[in-house]
Amino acid sequence: MSEFLLLSRGQWDADQSPEQIQGAIDAFYGWFDEQAAAGVFKGGSRLGTGCRLVTRERVLDGPFTEAKEIIGGYWFIVADSLDEAARIAAKNPCLACGLSYEIRPLEAERASAFRAANETPMAST
Repeated sequence: MSEFLLLSRGQWDADQSPEQIQGAIDAFYGWFDEQAAAGVFKGGSRLGTGCRLVTRERVLDGPFTEAKEIIGGYWFIVADSLDEAARIAAKNPCLACGLSYEIRPLEAERASAFRAANETPMAST
């Protein structure tokens, strides 16, 4: 079994009523609690709206992303594969109201400048 990070992305559909959205939220928490009790989900959290971007030059106030790229929260899925984690996330009730989910495998290894990773610049062709 491996752990995967689930990032909640986007915003609620503008045509959904607050009651419809709350229904999806309530269904999510019920579903999440069932999955957590089964050992499929581990903790996570909603994210607040404040944000800072720290660079080598300065600290900037955010947010810095377009609405479709907003990350609203994160959770952890325990699954045998990335595909299985995606199948689990596909059952999230909030999908019906406009949110989407990015699932990323967690790397157990420490970062190394000698191994390609997300931070490694793309090679010029």
